[in-house]
Amino acid sequence: MTRAPNHLLVVDDDDRIRDLTRRYLSGLGYHVTVAVDGLAARKLLDQLAFDLIILDVMMPGLTGFELLEDLRKTDRVTPVILLTARGESSDRIEGLKLGADDYVPKPFEPEELALRIDAILRRVVVEEPLEEVEMSGLIFNIAREELKDGDRHVRLTDGETQLLKLLAQNAGEPVSREALATASTAVADRSVDVQITRLRRKIEPDPKEPIHIQTVRGIGYRLMPDA
Repeated sequence: MTRAPNHLLVVDDDDRIRDLTRRYLSGLGYHVTVAVDGLAARKLLDQLAFDLIILDVMMPGLTGFELLEDLRKTDRVTPVILLTARGESSDRIEGLKLGADDYVPKPFEPEELALRIDAILRRVVVEEPLEEVEMSGLIFNIAREELKDGDRHVRLTDGETQLLKLLAQNAGEPVSREALATASTAVADRSVDVQITRLRRKIEPDPKEPIHIQTVRGIGYRLMPDA
């Protein structure tokens, strides 16, 4: 199941820097929205939620410091990276005191900015665990341990349920036979293979050519839900 890309807001009155930053970060897979100044950014912040804000300090009308101070009155969670041509430590300290998470002086390398963004998002963004996976019209609810075909329940044995649950919790990643054997009532690798065969008959459009429960040679199995 594909998750939406992180949504970034880039605020800079310099057209060249704003466009270069947008194109570079978009090329890395981020969803990027831009604002030409602080006032435009404030309107966007009233309408949309962002995972991280890249904010220039020196802007006409409403400075980055002023916008940050205003933002932190209602939002103390969304990470903010300040961009500025200033290099004095007093300005860096002021920005951090106002609630910035990082401070990048201009000129900067886009790669460095991207690394700082990645580091912050890894620290503050916690992905919600998958609640369910879909496989060719079948839906498996992980918490309820329930497989349904529309309104119809698909009966699974306890062993099949535990195998499918572990695979679904690690969707897209290989799970070893040993881990599957431990998680299920199957106590031997061969028993896991037998239960996987039975599970494929209940899930796969063509059990002889499985597309969802895939064999990973030398390791075990991997569940590939619909995108």
